[in-house]
Amino acid sequence: MSAEPVYERFRPPPGGFTADDLDRIPGLPPHTELIDGSLVFVSPQKLFHMKVLRLLEQALALAAPTDRFRVRREMSVVLGPQQRPEPDLIVVHADADVDNDQTWYPADAVVLAVEVVSPDSVLRDRERKPQIYAQAGIPHFWRVEDSSGQPTVYVHTLGTTSRTYRPTGIFHGRLKLSEPFELDIDLTGIDRI
Repeated sequence: MSAEPVYERFRPPPGGFTADDLDRIPGLPPHTELIDGSLVFVSPQKLFHMKVLRLLEQALALAAPTDRFRVRREMSVVLGPQQRPEPDLIVVHADADVDNDQTWYPADAVVLAVEVVSPDSVLRDRERKPQIYAQAGIPHFWRVEDSSGQPTVYVHTLGTTSRTYRPTGIFHGRLKLSEPFELDIDLTGIDRI
């Protein structure tokens, strides 16, 4: 008995993979995403990535009104039949939690998607993911970049008449916003994590 070669196991079917396939394909590496019908495997992350995620997750969880929102990480979002990315962080409507076995959220449950740019995801995080998040109607998108060991947060809001994001601010040192809820995050706190 021989093991199935990796390239055979993950060979896309005609027309590409679908969002449902991510829950059915055995042996997928953790955090595998589906972008445009193709599987995207995540590389090991740098310490900066983990520290920024912890800082933002804690700050968002403290600021989000718990009667309306939940902050989640390591959960994918189904944006369409061939789109199931896994944002680094998401803020979802509180009633979007179905049960403890759920593996994804629908696009209309997501209020904010956050991506921390890694060397292997620069183009996806700067270009493709914002496009598909906006097309799916996610109201807020943040892209976080490493600026000499400190986070720079690029904040975007969905346009009212188009399915595209418009930049609403670039934040260094402090992130203070009123949407999707009141926030005041000391970005230099990364040094204490």
